[in-house]
Amino acid sequence: MGAFMSGRDVSARGPLLSLRWPHRKPATWERASVSDLDRRNPRTRAMVAGASGAVTALLAVISVGPLLWMVKSSLSTSQEMLGNPLGWPAELRWSNYGDAWRQVGVGQYTLNSLAITGGTVLMSLLCSSLIAYLIVVMRPRFVRVIEIAVLITVFVPGVISLVPLYLTVIDLHLLNSYWAIWLPAGANAFNVLLIVQYLRGIPSELFEAARIDGAGPLRTFVSIVLPLSRPILGGVALLTFTASWKDYLWPLLAIPDAQKQPLAVALSRIAPQADQATLMAGMVIAVVIPLVIFLVFQRQFLQSAASTGAVKG
Repeated sequence: MGAFMSGRDVSARGPLLSLRWPHRKPATWERASVSDLDRRNPRTRAMVAGASGAVTALLAVISVGPLLWMVKSSLSTSQEMLGNPLGWPAELRWSNYGDAWRQVGVGQYTLNSLAITGGTVLMSLLCSSLIAYLIVVMRPRFVRVIEIAVLITVFVPGVISLVPLYLTVIDLHLLNSYWAIWLPAGANAFNVLLIVQYLRGIPSELFEAARIDGAGPLRTFVSIVLPLSRPILGGVALLTFTASWKDYLWPLLAIPDAQKQPLAVALSRIAPQADQATLMAGMVIAVVIPLVIFLVFQRQFLQSAASTGAVKG
């Protein structure tokens, strides 16, 4: 009787539950601070839209505001920039960029920066991809030791290695040479880990098939690994370019010759005696170049981030 009543009770309550609560949401639905029912109210929708717009505008001012002010100052005179920092100049002085490029030497320093960053990117891609290939594909007996050593260097602050690195550069007679910047850039543990994570997603059957076909380690690296790693290599190249372009401390130590210094170091050196408006024009040039590089190659960067799982939900 109890079992009968229990079965009857369950069968009777099942349809009633579906009739009384047809709007019940699944437990997997996401919750928000404003419910869907509240959003149906026009006043609530207007308040949410206004708050979102205000927060977006505030973030835009905080992030883009300094850049816009720097561009405005580069088109002003020094008197206008110092006397009325927030005011619009009476006349746009595009000649400040020409003066900065020729008279201050921004053109030469920009070429120095391009040479330094270009060599840094090439050295970093070559060394990082080879180390990642050794860890993932070739896998020698001591591969675990290499992987642990690379992982440990991620947690070592770069400032700690400045003195030993500087002494090593002096012993190798590389001081005041771009090789003093290019060679240390090859040992970047973060780039190695990114490429390792990407290579582990490539099916191992491809490497086995290449080995069966008689391809050696170098042929496998050039014909299989490099073509398939274009997305991650593009992202690593972009990150390396940005980090090298804005690097200040190590180029200042490794290249004491003023004529060979990059733009980031040279601007700080010429700031005390240069015209302020012309200096601002040089700073705009220093900011615009990596910004343009990022906008041009942002697709490759996003592809590399997605392929390594950085943007996957």
